[in-house]
Amino acid sequence: MGTITTTDGTTIFFKDWGPKDAQPIVFHHGWPLSSDDWDNQMMFFLAQGFRVIAHDRRGHGRSTQTDTGNEMDTYAADVAALTDHLDLRGAVHVGHSTGGGEVARYVARARPGRVSKAVLIGAVPPIMLKTEAYPGGLPLEVFDGFRAALVSNRAQFFRDVPSGPFFGFNRADAAVSQGLIDNWWRQGMMGGAKAHYDCIKAFSETDFTEDLKAINVPVLIMHGEDDQIVPIANSAELAIKLVRQGTLKVYPGLPHGMASTHSDIINADLLTFIRS
Repeated sequence: MGTITTTDGTTIFFKDWGPKDAQPIVFHHGWPLSSDDWDNQMMFFLAQGFRVIAHDRRGHGRSTQTDTGNEMDTYAADVAALTDHLDLRGAVHVGHSTGGGEVARYVARARPGRVSKAVLIGAVPPIMLKTEAYPGGLPLEVFDGFRAALVSNRAQFFRDVPSGPFFGFNRADAAVSQGLIDNWWRQGMMGGAKAHYDCIKAFSETDFTEDLKAINVPVLIMHGEDDQIVPIANSAELAIKLVRQGTLKVYPGLPHGMASTHSDIINADLLTFIRS
């Protein structure tokens, strides 16, 4: 574990486990979580001999509770600062949800040799918001509702999301895990309310179309068919048409948080892609 300080004075917390000469895998968490959301994957890939790295996005987890810079360009710049600090070469970048957007923006701009592959899991690209270019997106009122709920009672909002649609625990046949719900809440409440508020705009209104087109490494897009947070029809099914070297893997019946609820399936598929 360690920290770096960015050019605007923000402290970014990160974990860096495993042999420093092994191939690095960098994990990018979703909103409003932290690097802890990847503990299962980090332990799995560490045991497979990889170097595993995950950071807390600014305003999240143990990083500075920033009131500025909570948008995708700065998020990607923070990742670039971290990868430069660690001098990562040929890294695989894996992003979930908002973290998938961060991966798309960073990888599209990364210096040659830094990245070998990218993975987007339940990711927000190309854009979540309904626009003229993407009429199947969600209306702005949905995200205004997120903002209102966060301001009104963030602690309760951060109970309701994981108890329901995030992990699919609102489905009749769901095997509910109170531990996952509590851990989601714990991670969310570690972060800053202002940064979380700003990040709703970042994950919903950022258009990643040109980022996806610019990525020149193999991309694996993994998405749950029953993703209630980032509906597959306006995300993965469109993103796969924009990347140059893409593979789409759809998981019937799985939720947005499938990397936690079905980690054995996701880890095995990640390993196959990384080793291919």
